[in-house]
Amino acid sequence: MKILIAGVGNIFFGDDAFGCEVARELAQRSWPENVRVQDFGIRSYDLAYAIIEHDATILVDASPRGSAPGTIYLIEPNFSELDQAPEEAVNAHSMNPVRVLQMVRSLGGAPRQLVVVGCEPEILESEGRLGLSETVRTAIPAAIAIIEKLVQNFLRSEKFLAAEE
Repeated sequence: MKILIAGVGNIFFGDDAFGCEVARELAQRSWPENVRVQDFGIRSYDLAYAIIEHDATILVDASPRGSAPGTIYLIEPNFSELDQAPEEAVNAHSMNPVRVLQMVRSLGGAPRQLVVVGCEPEILESEGRLGLSETVRTAIPAAIAIIEKLVQNFLRSEKFLAAEE
């Protein structure tokens, strides 16, 4: 099983860089050879092709959902929403995960297993704010703990499936 941990976001928009910062910290750790950690920033096309190449994907991103800043979410996307969202061209200057998943499908792929580890942002400013707010920065260890557990679960499920065959 090939697992992708993909940090996404724009480093110039404050807490939108959450996924990038988590990916940077995770890249400094030792992972099994079948686990790839990468900061995709706003590179939608690269992310779409990487999702196609992996069996499981963990997206890490700022996720405004209305809770207190720094709240960590584990989101299992509803892929039927892809059919309801209007098709739009992928913007090379921003990252929209729904558009990326639509692109994956248009390329003939399908995310096999996909979860999002999101963090409620405190500051999502217009271009020009570098760095995370302190609230979101302190949420990084909790996100990392969730990601490590997800990787373990993916690897365990692979062993379980192999044992059944």
